[in-house]
Amino acid sequence: MLKNRLDADDVTQEVLIRIWNNLDNFDYGSAKSWIMKTTHNLCLDYLRRRKVNLQREFIVDDGEEVQLKAPYYLSDPEVSIRREMLKERIDAAIEKLPELLRDIFIMYEIQGFKYKEISETINIPLNSVKVYLLRARRKLQEELKEFKNETIEFN
Repeated sequence: MLKNRLDADDVTQEVLIRIWNNLDNFDYGSAKSWIMKTTHNLCLDYLRRRKVNLQREFIVDDGEEVQLKAPYYLSDPEVSIRREMLKERIDAAIEKLPELLRDIFIMYEIQGFKYKEISETINIPLNSVKVYLLRARRKLQEELKEFKNETIEFN
């Protein structure tokens, strides 16, 4: 969700601190749900506060010469540019979704949560999760319909 290992570690640490501080009041029966919901909410807070830069950085020592061999479809500049534009458009379309739809879409499609886990995490009925996911997919299809026939390989 944060797309950054260090940021995810910070959120994880914050969740563990909250567990430790509330250990006397902690309900072990609903621990998984509480941890998932708290982690999700902290991630959202972190993204709002920090406006996380989602670009990946590649650091190279000045003294070293680095050669990266790209797959055949990345060696063509036109394909690379089209691929990057499509990725940016998909990211922008996801960001345009209403917050609840976006959160459910990301949890299911990107993070691999199951319907029941999402339902417990954000405290909504299971059927609502399915409906919201369907709505998110439809909105994304509408937003990205101009790319319907694009065939670009992603790795």
